[in-house]
Amino acid sequence: MPLTLMNLKVLLPFHIFAEKSGVSRIVAETREGSFGLLPHRLDCVAALTPGILIFETAAEGEVYVAVDEGVLVKIGPDVLVSVRRALGGKNLDKLRDAVEQEFLTLDEREQSVRSVMAKLEAGFLRRFASFQHE
Repeated sequence: MPLTLMNLKVLLPFHIFAEKSGVSRIVAETREGSFGLLPHRLDCVAALTPGILIFETAAEGEVYVAVDEGVLVKIGPDVLVSVRRALGGKNLDKLRDAVEQEFLTLDEREQSVRSVMAKLEAGFLRRFASFQHE
């Protein structure tokens, strides 16, 4: 059986972060823990948590990418990873720190926006419920 390799594409909301071919293995993190993908694994979908995505190519060796929460989809040799944010690097300690600082803690502005959105949603639901009772 000939050696088949995977094609990896890491997508961010507004652009492609990375597009690699010749990927021999991928390791990703979910709520249930880390799992690995090899080229002949069955197709799958996984919800990713903030963490380190690892992939390996013959040209680059092992590459680390810090990713925010998102989704991974494997269809045949193609693996698509769609996340909100991603950072690349060779130093695993610095990437782990970046995940903790940038991805796991929400900045004040994002918390404020979420608070406003929750209030708007609650107001909408109250008004919608009042229409049903009329």
